[in-house]
Amino acid sequence: MATVAQPGKPRLVVIGNGMAGMRTVEELRQLAPDLYDITVFGAEPHGNYNRIMLSPVLAGDKGIDDIMLNTRQWYLQNQITLHAGDPVEHIDRRRRVVRSRSGIEAPYDRLLLATGSTPFIIPVPGHDLPGVIAFRDIQDVHAMLEAARHHRHAVVIGGGLLGLEAANGLLRQGMAVTVVHVAETLMNQQLDKPAADLLKKALETRGLRFLLGTQTAAIVGHQRVAAVRFADGSEIPADLVVMTAGVRPNIALAKSAGLHCERAIIVDDTLQTYDPRIYAVGECVQHRRATFGLVAPIWDQARVAGAHLAGAGHRRYVQQATATKLKVTGVDLYSAGDFIGADDTEDLVLRDPRRGIYKRLVLRGNRLVGAVLYGDVKDGPWYFELIQSARDVSAWRRELPFGQAMCQPQHAA
Repeated sequence: MATVAQPGKPRLVVIGNGMAGMRTVEELRQLAPDLYDITVFGAEPHGNYNRIMLSPVLAGDKGIDDIMLNTRQWYLQNQITLHAGDPVEHIDRRRRVVRSRSGIEAPYDRLLLATGSTPFIIPVPGHDLPGVIAFRDIQDVHAMLEAARHHRHAVVIGGGLLGLEAANGLLRQGMAVTVVHVAETLMNQQLDKPAADLLKKALETRGLRFLLGTQTAAIVGHQRVAAVRFADGSEIPADLVVMTAGVRPNIALAKSAGLHCERAIIVDDTLQTYDPRIYAVGECVQHRRATFGLVAPIWDQARVAGAHLAGAGHRRYVQQATATKLKVTGVDLYSAGDFIGADDTEDLVLRDPRRGIYKRLVLRGNRLVGAVLYGDVKDGPWYFELIQSARDVSAWRRELPFGQAMCQPQHAA
């Protein structure tokens, strides 16, 4: 069975109906709304939704409808053929045709790969027991909400950004939650130790329990998960285990099509793969040795790829510093740039334990290169702008930890 293209129009096929792929389509349509006959294949049986907002859905603050970005109606209105719940399983680059799981064949003149990433499930004994899930899509959220209705003990493996959001959501749903993290501090990719300690204290006050520097050895159970066993032989009860120990770029399809991949699909500054007819964006790509998991760089990629697909090909993708904000209600956290520092950097630190405020700014010479903020994050975007622009901050070096109002009163918001 083949999809029918409009005569005369070049055909764009998009593999992946997530945020990166559909943002690229939106960018393309702004520049050249009628250029292509567009067909989209997605693995999930929905329109395109905001994956970042799954945490508020789990916590009960939002419903699924609230996080939809493009409903099925939107695809119809924009004359985009959507095959939801029918992932592509084969790319024939010689014939320029893709084939989906259900057998649909779609020819292409241009192909956009936006296959995202796959959650890393730690391959310990018992990892495939019922009740062991990732936190990646709407189905996972449904499984967690169902578990919260019928079970008591949840264990989240991974104390990064996603793990803490999952833990907070499950706690809000009434479960007793333990976060197990192999590193000695929470969010070790985004926070320094003092900020991580403040975060841990705040989350413990809410009722979360933490086992840091702890390695999972096995997941125990018969019909369903019952406990988690650690490397030291100790166990804790678990009716639900959520794995948030990272993701892996989803490159199996690209590799099987013979595209050049390392950790992810290799792209150039135009987001083009080694095959000039095929572009790739999002978590499945590798650009100048880097891979991506945050929204800001993926939006930049979408802008560049959309422009090149539209034939307005003067844009180049340039990697920028990235910022992280934690979406756990009542905890304000912001980090950006190189917040660890090195021998050639110095730190400006402001601590106000009584108000629960901590700021650490990392300078290299007269330039701000990194920032960690806890408790007071309103100046985060301003610090981020200073990091990105590499402006000289020597004129208000001493005042820098006190924020924009003290440094540039005339420009302060």
